[in-house]
Amino acid sequence: MRDLTELESGPPSGRSGSSGTWRLVGSVHVQANIDASDPVAETRWIDSLASDPNNPRALPTGIVGWADFSDPAVEALLDAHAQVSDRMRGIRQVLNRHPDHRLNRAVYDFLADAGWRDRIGALKRYDWSFDAQVYWHQMNSLAALATQHDSITFIVDHAGMPVERDSDALANWRKGLRTLAACPNVVIKLSGYGMTDNFWTVDRLKPYVIEPIEYFGADRAMFASNFPVDRLMSSYARLWQAYDVLTQYASSTEREALFWGTASRVYRI
Repeated sequence: MRDLTELESGPPSGRSGSSGTWRLVGSVHVQANIDASDPVAETRWIDSLASDPNNPRALPTGIVGWADFSDPAVEALLDAHAQVSDRMRGIRQVLNRHPDHRLNRAVYDFLADAGWRDRIGALKRYDWSFDAQVYWHQMNSLAALATQHDSITFIVDHAGMPVERDSDALANWRKGLRTLAACPNVVIKLSGYGMTDNFWTVDRLKPYVIEPIEYFGADRAMFASNFPVDRLMSSYARLWQAYDVLTQYASSTEREALFWGTASRVYRI
């Protein structure tokens, strides 16, 4: 699966013209695990799509690939990604571990592995970021990692994945986000809402959009689509219209940051 993070712009609220359609001005491909035995093949394929002369906008603009930092030879893989495409902007290795084993997405707790944590530092050599997909239970460990590698930008995916909606879990999700927001090299990506609420409405999205923005500030928060995954739960236009409605009282500077400015700066596109 591909996770595309879209950057939107247009007058006056991100829409182009009076039709209410959205104008895509750039995109970032985030790793999809096409072939774990050859992750560079995914980067090569995505780069070929962007380089195709029949793709006049040269999308996607940036690429976030995959690498396993538990491998002592991981730097060779990072080198291979870099050699294949100058669109490379970072790495994502899914970290999700949860007390409920059915919610585990990582084979073990990478954040508890000292060697894994140390090897993340190799990203500095390329000026690449790390997309971190975690639950609230892991946010303190992620904050410690961000502090250890304070010259690397860490991007919290999918608003911190608030999969549990009881009062205690939400209190811990909020506490974890505030801890991460205290790290100046951590930003948050507001996306993936359909995965945690298949039948979301604008009202139900509100706290999971507005509260992270309050913690991080608009200059360290970005909207994203998580398409095509979230296409199972919503149309593309409906999602961006929800973001539009939820930020209608924000300043133009804040909206510019949320809809494209933060993502453009963080992913350097």
